[in-house]
Amino acid sequence: MDRPEPITHFGFRDVPLDDKQTLVNEVFHSVASRYDLMNDLMSVGLHRVWKDIMINALNPPRSDAPFALLDVAGGTGDISFRAAKEAGYGFHATVCDINSDMLAVGRERAAKNHLEDRVDFVEGNAEALTFPDRAFDAYTIAFGIRNVPRIDLALQEAYRVLKPGGRFLCLEFSSVDVPGLDRLYDLFSFKVIPPLGRMITGDADSYQYLVESIRKFPRAGEFAEMIGKAGFSRVSFRSLSGGIVALHSGWRL
Repeated sequence: MDRPEPITHFGFRDVPLDDKQTLVNEVFHSVASRYDLMNDLMSVGLHRVWKDIMINALNPPRSDAPFALLDVAGGTGDISFRAAKEAGYGFHATVCDINSDMLAVGRERAAKNHLEDRVDFVEGNAEALTFPDRAFDAYTIAFGIRNVPRIDLALQEAYRVLKPGGRFLCLEFSSVDVPGLDRLYDLFSFKVIPPLGRMITGDADSYQYLVESIRKFPRAGEFAEMIGKAGFSRVSFRSLSGGIVALHSGWRL
């Protein structure tokens, strides 16, 4: 007897596990050219503050000491560029993203900001990284882990490629924990963001998926447990903006 095909979530839809990556790729092919603009509109500019908090936590060395960052699902380069501007000359970032259109935007931005020598761009899958074991001092992923079909595999890969003493940092939308704010957040997410997506990119469906995917992602405490199961130590998380996002941290010790 054939075994049933594993099922996962694509927003609020149940889809075969192997189909999710294709569907996610279609979303980001659609929105790549306006992705950063839509981030501003979706978060009312707050994503910039959240990313600054992530970079402060990363605290890349400002000396010439070598420091290798792997920024996964970071196609447009936003996290890597911010880190490079804070770091010393020993810093180098590798942006790894599965979506070629997002990487193309990132490469253009790197050239515009004269950061081509400090930030590389590689097409790759978070679930099966092509980098060697213990290659990086830090691993970041911002607003990308919820789009990975097999999150447990991505976390195991993050652990594998980090050096002993390396740090994992994940910035992701989470569950609002302030009474009243949760209802306002739902209203904004489902009634405002998809029409904004249609107006800015001509694509409401992709943004409908993005807001639905946030609701299906594990709560902050549950995700922290998943990070620990992947082997990380000293796992912690910090809720930001009433729980709209959470910054998770773990160490390979």
